[in-house]
Amino acid sequence: MARPPKRRRVETMPPYSFFKPQGVPLRNLAEVQLTVEEVEALRLKDLEGLEQEACAERMGIARTTFQRILVGARRKVADALTNGKALRIAGGHYRLALRHLVCGDCGFEWDVPYGNGERARDMECTACGSPTVRRREQAHGRHGQR
Repeated sequence: MARPPKRRRVETMPPYSFFKPQGVPLRNLAEVQLTVEEVEALRLKDLEGLEQEACAERMGIARTTFQRILVGARRKVADALTNGKALRIAGGHYRLALRHLVCGDCGFEWDVPYGNGERARDMECTACGSPTVRRREQAHGRHGQR
């Protein structure tokens, strides 16, 4: 019996779930489905320009697994673009990553999902309203452990 797939760490949810060629009704198009973790792999490698080892670490998976996800994602995107298919982004085995924040004044700690648009330094403490918010990893020197 196969082992269940490990959930991949995803920092941002794609803002859209569908792309299609302009001027063609969706009912006339074949679809290609990209999983959320495949979009995350494309974002990390091709948009952020990270090395595969760094990408794999950010997603909490082995480099070989990352390579397999990336190759599959690129193949699907190439198929959709060259053959005029619609791209649907849905499903997968992932968990949304959280940023762990701490207030520099009162010490209150809380979690915020990645991809909410605000940087920690631009936030206020939800307990005391102080603007001295920072990521807990930076405060404790644990960057990259989650």
